[in-house]
Amino acid sequence: MSTPTPSPIARAGPVSPAAPTPSTTAIPSQVPRPSSTVVTVSPQVPATVAQQVAPSSLAITGLLSGALFAALLSACIAVWTARRKSREEERGRQRDLFAKAFESYADYKELPYAIRRRRHDEPAAERIRLSEITREVQGRPSYYLAWTAAESTNVGDAYATLVAELRRVAGGAMRQAWQDPPIEDDHKMNIPPTIIDLSALKPFEEAYTHAVRIHLVALAPWWAK
Repeated sequence: MSTPTPSPIARAGPVSPAAPTPSTTAIPSQVPRPSSTVVTVSPQVPATVAQQVAPSSLAITGLLSGALFAALLSACIAVWTARRKSREEERGRQRDLFAKAFESYADYKELPYAIRRRRHDEPAAERIRLSEITREVQGRPSYYLAWTAAESTNVGDAYATLVAELRRVAGGAMRQAWQDPPIEDDHKMNIPPTIIDLSALKPFEEAYTHAVRIHLVALAPWWAK
């Protein structure tokens, strides 16, 4: 008869009771809780530092204001200088134009004298030479009639009147000079007003120069007046 195998539990011996489970209940702390009021402590700046910061800010502001003023002043001076130069150049251009217009009038005015002083020994050659000169000189006032009118109405009107009288007075003197015999003696080279009289053009010359003067004075800047 076999011997019975002892049970594992019996072999291990008696089972000890389970250890008690520690309690999870929190123990109230004995340390007092801090107050929820937050106190902000502002750092105190020494009086000497504050006194140093204020003048520095004022100095920087002053420097920036001075630089801005200098830049604006420079820009104004540059614009004024450019405008002055442009206006002076425009005034000089018109002055030259009006002077050349009067020069073309003066050249036309000399034609009766040139015809009267033509060479007597070469009549055919002189006719051709003086005809070419007359054609060129008579065309110049027509050119300046348009330009003077474009620059100034008053100057253009005065010049148009001057040219009209020039063609009437000087043109008549030219026709008479071709009919008169050419000068053969040196002492006759000085032509008196009794032979060629162009004094009727004097008032129209003065009217034109006066119109030019008024126009240029009005065009001039205040510092040139």
